[in-house]
Amino acid sequence: MNFKQMMPRLGEKYKDIVIEVTSKPKAEYQNDDYFALDLPVAPAVMVGDEIVVEGANISEDKVEKVICRHLGISEPESEKKGIFGRIFGM
Repeated sequence: MNFKQMMPRLGEKYKDIVIEVTSKPKAEYQNDDYFALDLPVAPAVMVGDEIVVEGANISEDKVEKVICRHLGISEPESEKKGIFGRIFGM
């Protein structure tokens, strides 16, 4: 699942957050002007001023946990993982 798909669900669930998406062609992220802004390497997810991940994808569970920490509420229970998930960290 990509971040654009998870945003509507998380936005509905956590109404106290504002979700802002910045999407540009890859070439615009790879120039000196972009690096001068001191923003994370795309793709990236930020919650408040915290860079959650940059240059990689992230699971919806991890984004939701960071949102909860940012809002000062308890994190949701993680779903139980099967044997492969426990072994391979999936």
